[in-house]
Amino acid sequence: MGKLNFTKIVGAGNDFIVLDSRVKGKGLRVNNLCQLAKRLCDRKTGIGADGMLVLEKSKIADFRMRIFNADGSIAEMCGNGLRCAVVFAGIKKKVKVETIAGIYDGEITAKDRVKIRMEEPKDLKLNFPINVNGREIKANFINTGVPHTVVFVEGLDKINVDSIGSEIRYYDEFKPKGSNVNFVEAIDNSNIKIRTYERGVEGETLACGTGSVASAIISALSLQLKAYSLKLKINVHTKGGVLKVEFDNIKNKIKNVYLEGEAKIVFQGGIYV
Repeated sequence: MGKLNFTKIVGAGNDFIVLDSRVKGKGLRVNNLCQLAKRLCDRKTGIGADGMLVLEKSKIADFRMRIFNADGSIAEMCGNGLRCAVVFAGIKKKVKVETIAGIYDGEITAKDRVKIRMEEPKDLKLNFPINVNGREIKANFINTGVPHTVVFVEGLDKINVDSIGSEIRYYDEFKPKGSNVNFVEAIDNSNIKIRTYERGVEGETLACGTGSVASAIISALSLQLKAYSLKLKINVHTKGGVLKVEFDNIKNKIKNVYLEGEAKIVFQGGIYV
């Protein structure tokens, strides 16, 4: 048994356990990081979190971030996780972070606020039918680093996110990896509300960075929010706070995507493993 030091960071309601493996002599001597993540993220027997971030040295960026979901699975990318990692690094300049999904730029714009540049989205598919519990609904799909399905609803607060989200998450259309699911309600041309079912957590989370980006982009294209505007800024209202998504819409081609919001360290400690 050994003591493992950790930092708990929250980004707009998404909480993460951060482990730093960059310091010489303090690397993680753990055989199975997936099992470790599952144990540490448990909210009753562990620290409790939506995911675990492991920071490592990188030859092509300022550092590398590995992302583990609460169920022990590996994630390609996590927007709020990336913002939390930038806060942890504490570098007062623009930084480059290596992930499985690619290299991302990030910077601390103000106290407890981080802005990251996202990859250009791909695999866009709008307004296609899926059958959920015997009912046909219209869905939208986009990959913003990880796959996201977006469904527009009315009465967002009354939606059973866990039940409906789990059905859509495993839908045939999204196999084999499955999809995160975002339920979206438009407020006005600059504001949307969302609730997200996250794969890997297998339930609703208070916020989702890549899901906020996906929902903002899909809303702009599907609902024609500011349809004739080149530069779009959409405030995404999640249960954990407001995230700002900015992007350029050039003839329905999405470029220069940014995600900004709050991220702050809440406590540090040690756990015996």
